[in-house]
Amino acid sequence: MDFNGAEKGEKEKKIPVLEPADDKPKENDYIFEPKGDVTIDALIQKIIDGEKQYDLEKIVAAYELAEKYHRGQKRESGEPYISHPLSVAYILLELGMDTDTICAALLHDVVEDTECTLEELRKKFGSDVAMLVNGVTKLRKVEIFTKEEQKAENIRKILLAMSEDIRVIIIKLSDRLHNMRTLKYCREEKRRTIAHETMNIYAPIAHRLGISSIKDELEDLAFFYLDPFAYMEIDEQMKLRRDDRENFVAKIKERISKRLEQENFKPLPQIEGRVKSNYGIYKKVYRDGKDIDQIYDRYAVRIIVSTIPECYNVLGIIHDMFRPIPNRFKDYISTPKPNMYQSLHTTVIGREGIPFEVQIRTWEMHRMAEYGIAAHWKYKEGINSSSSKDDNRIAWVRQIIESQQESNDVEEIVRAIKNDLAPEDVFAFTPKGDMITLPKGATVIDFAYAIHTEVGHRMCGAKADKKMVSYDYQIKTGEIIEILTTSIEGHGPGRSWLNIAKTNEAKSKIRSWFKKERREENIFEGRNALDREFRKNNMRVPEEDLEEFLKLDMRKHNCDTLDDFFAAIGYGGVQLSKVMQRLKAEYAKKYDVKTQHEITQEDIKPASVKNSSGIIVDGVEDCVVKFAQCCNPLPGDEVIGFITRGHGVSIHKRDCANYLNQKDVPGQAERWIEVKWQQSKDDSTYFKTTLDIIAVDRIGLLADVSSMLAMINIYIYESSSRELKNGNAILSITISVAGMEQLNNVISKIKKIRNVISVERSGK
Repeated sequence: MDFNGAEKGEKEKKIPVLEPADDKPKENDYIFEPKGDVTIDALIQKIIDGEKQYDLEKIVAAYELAEKYHRGQKRESGEPYISHPLSVAYILLELGMDTDTICAALLHDVVEDTECTLEELRKKFGSDVAMLVNGVTKLRKVEIFTKEEQKAENIRKILLAMSEDIRVIIIKLSDRLHNMRTLKYCREEKRRTIAHETMNIYAPIAHRLGISSIKDELEDLAFFYLDPFAYMEIDEQMKLRRDDRENFVAKIKERISKRLEQENFKPLPQIEGRVKSNYGIYKKVYRDGKDIDQIYDRYAVRIIVSTIPECYNVLGIIHDMFRPIPNRFKDYISTPKPNMYQSLHTTVIGREGIPFEVQIRTWEMHRMAEYGIAAHWKYKEGINSSSSKDDNRIAWVRQIIESQQESNDVEEIVRAIKNDLAPEDVFAFTPKGDMITLPKGATVIDFAYAIHTEVGHRMCGAKADKKMVSYDYQIKTGEIIEILTTSIEGHGPGRSWLNIAKTNEAKSKIRSWFKKERREENIFEGRNALDREFRKNNMRVPEEDLEEFLKLDMRKHNCDTLDDFFAAIGYGGVQLSKVMQRLKAEYAKKYDVKTQHEITQEDIKPASVKNSSGIIVDGVEDCVVKFAQCCNPLPGDEVIGFITRGHGVSIHKRDCANYLNQKDVPGQAERWIEVKWQQSKDDSTYFKTTLDIIAVDRIGLLADVSSMLAMINIYIYESSSRELKNGNAILSITISVAGMEQLNNVISKIKKIRNVISVERSGK
């Protein structure tokens, strides 16, 4: 999809270009203008001049069909629409992609934006071209999705197609790159939205695929539109230093070249200067709080040799010529990055006292660093399915898709890309020396699940460099992480781990465990969570209407029954924060409720406690009272009042420990006052109380308790459970009741549940 494309026949919109203030540096045109007008003649000439063989007749036919369907359409720049697919095809040609990919680039918008069909493309150009076009074609607007969910679902569709054929995402990246190059023609709000999406989704994907040429330009373009003044300030500072930098790098290159000649290298390695991207400098200057002069790798030299042994020979020579800076050497040849990037990096200081970085790699490593997975088409003949490196390069696609299916949340896929594909990685080791690569900020929980699913499930502790650390400990590069496990049957992750884990893989495995092993507990937790949200928003949906009320969200999250929906909430597959806005609107529409400003205290049930609920203070009925949380008295309990300072009278039970300990204390005794329950049949006021239930632990216990309370319309405010030393379980449940009579009825019913040993009010 062309993100800055216009509607059919739409007139050119005169959008003012974002201009800096007069006293600020001016924008440099090369990055914000298309790199030359691309015509079909230029595309054909590029093919003829290249060494690779293409089916030129097929490509021209694809162009003619695209030109026919896009005829009359304009981009917001005023250019004919066909200029966009031509430019995307040219970018892919520079990457060395094959004939079908070039054809798909020319046709990538015809199905989405014109009357052309996939079947027509399949008949004229074959199933591969049709599949690639379908992979990058956006879904039609789905009514049940929000705008953000629609965007996430489209990303999911692309990744699904990408898992089948990696060319889909390479086309999409090229499409996004040309859109970013011409983004200035969009309105400002749209520019920022697209730039933000590019920075969070497409640049990380390009990084993981190793296509640095696209990744760096996407980041710089997105950076400009998100923070133009910071971009131009850095650009201006780099321009001021340009002559010094070029002179410095030229001298370094000359010295290294002479030394390598003396060492009789044949052929002589290629030496070139490297300029760090503006966004790369920005991250270190603004994010890490460094001065631009403290960025060691802003000056860099790249040495390209023929073989791996030569890489290490050159490294020794460089360290002999210049003084290496401690802890600034990285060997990405023996331990490649997750995107298969390989190179030796070392930072050294010369006679001038200026630190600079030296990168040493082979020609094959260099091609992979520049073109990533696209190098397979540029220098070989596509992806070799037998290559384990290629499998590793795209394995994350399948992991994201699988985890998204577990979460039932289409927006999870966007979060996964943001978190799991972040350019900054940490490298840590197991005690056996195996290296684990994780995104920056990952915890020992992520490390455990990266080793194996069962290691994560059975983890009971962790050590970093032989020191015990907490579960939320963030791993640092080079550490040796030891995961401690237990053999206790039934041991599993804690629910809090979902908030601690950083990687989508770990979160997915934790959710999957709860989904499979704790269904009854998930139903219990999910129902309670939904009840709490309903109460917080003053929503009371009758039990018999609940399934119909939730029907749309159940279908959206692939839940067949209410229990499935409650379970999904319980294990984290459904986030209530994402669904409550729609449910509140549906509730107001269906039950014709008052607006928030019109709701009165009498409308809320269970109601907050008021004096009129039944307390008489020393013969006075209109005193301000509150019920002490230490003992939670109920109608029918023997009660006593305590005169507080500024908060009325606090009501306690006669056997409350606080009353017994303070009733005879000098200065306190006179503040206790006689109170009593008012005789009334009004049952509209509810009171909180907590029950401690001890039972023989078994599968289904929580579900049975929850179901029983739901059947008699008892609200559950909160609940917790833990295992006792003797193997039994204790459940603490805070509920709302009208008084002692109803509470005794609840206790009686709970005692009848199988395996329940005792039920008592907490605080007795």
